[in-house]
Amino acid sequence: MSEEQKQESSLSKPEAKAVPFTVVVLGLASLLTDVSTEMIHAVLPNFMSTVLKIGFAEIGFIEGLAETVASLLKIFSGALSDRIGKRKGLLLVGYGLSALVKPLFLLADSAAIVLAARAADRVGKGIRGAPRDALVADVTTSANRGRAYGLRQSLDTTGAVIGPMVALLVMWYTSSNYQITFALAIIPAVLVLFLLYFGVKEPSQTRPLSQDKIFSFKNLEKLKSDMPPQFFGLVAVVLLFSLANSSDAFLILRARDCGLPIALCPLVLVAINISYALSAYPAGIVSDKIGHGPMLCFSFVLYAAVYAGFAVLGAGSGSALPMLLLCLVYGLHLGFSQGVLSALVSHLIPTHLRGTAFGIINFAVGLALLPASLLTGYLYEHWGALYAFSTCAVLASIAALCLAFQLPGLSKVNLTKNNDL
Repeated sequence: MSEEQKQESSLSKPEAKAVPFTVVVLGLASLLTDVSTEMIHAVLPNFMSTVLKIGFAEIGFIEGLAETVASLLKIFSGALSDRIGKRKGLLLVGYGLSALVKPLFLLADSAAIVLAARAADRVGKGIRGAPRDALVADVTTSANRGRAYGLRQSLDTTGAVIGPMVALLVMWYTSSNYQITFALAIIPAVLVLFLLYFGVKEPSQTRPLSQDKIFSFKNLEKLKSDMPPQFFGLVAVVLLFSLANSSDAFLILRARDCGLPIALCPLVLVAINISYALSAYPAGIVSDKIGHGPMLCFSFVLYAAVYAGFAVLGAGSGSALPMLLLCLVYGLHLGFSQGVLSALVSHLIPTHLRGTAFGIINFAVGLALLPASLLTGYLYEHWGALYAFSTCAVLASIAALCLAFQLPGLSKVNLTKNNDL
């Protein structure tokens, strides 16, 4: 019997389903970080477009490259956290770097500085992402893992609601003063470090993977044999879907095209993240009952439908309200997919390889983010929103179909063999 099985069998039913305090702390850290990040993200596309006069294609490059850096780094941080058997140190480094570079946005007077600031901020995200997701799996069991990921994601997204709302108020009352918004975003980023240092406790049974080099050919072969083939099929589907998943910066620019005033454009992220925050935790609970795979497949279908809606919206103020309503539905896609995907990965993978698995998934996402945003930016600039968003909808539909064919195989994975129930 695995350590996780022993731990779960010793708990009463209510205790087995309770969310550990460490998960709550990680969720609050995500909340504060998203308040900081989304305050900047909510105004940055219009700052680049109107103040720095950067074109849509260049915005796509900046956003795509920044997110790609974050995702590619997760494969290294996740594998490193497995090897050393510790997650907390990498969390502090990742969150600390993001806090350290926030002042760069105050100095931004060119595309190069914005790119440097966004990339450095996302490097921090890349360092902390996989160890954080693995730590959630470390301190939970199969009975409460879906709701734990859902709770962390809901708290994360609550911050993503608060951040744009604060940005909206600051922009409104300061006549669109970007610098004040950027300055205020530094405060919650710093508070996160104190919360993590004093609040996060790692489980004592966390152990190193091995003393081998993390990405030696010998170790890669071992990883391939230890991970079920269904996991690599899932990676391929996530890679395909990520080609459709361009930066949300284009949604802010789309809202402006639909007649939403610049000072009110943060409402796009508010609408997305309100429904995201409200749906993530219930989606985690439901996915524990019906299966994580079907829930993820439905979220892909929902994404395709919403992006088809973004494509056919007209220009002018009459389309602003439908745009915001579609953003609410888009938030449901995020709630039904983000924590659910993490829970699905954790069920497929042995305990000691979870950090590495999350890193591989995020590596696949990272491979697609830059071409996805470049393609969307190019189509948007040269062909218009109809072609840009329709292309995303078609790719997401294909990914949903591919995942649907994989669902029977995902349900047959021997979870007991993978140190899980």
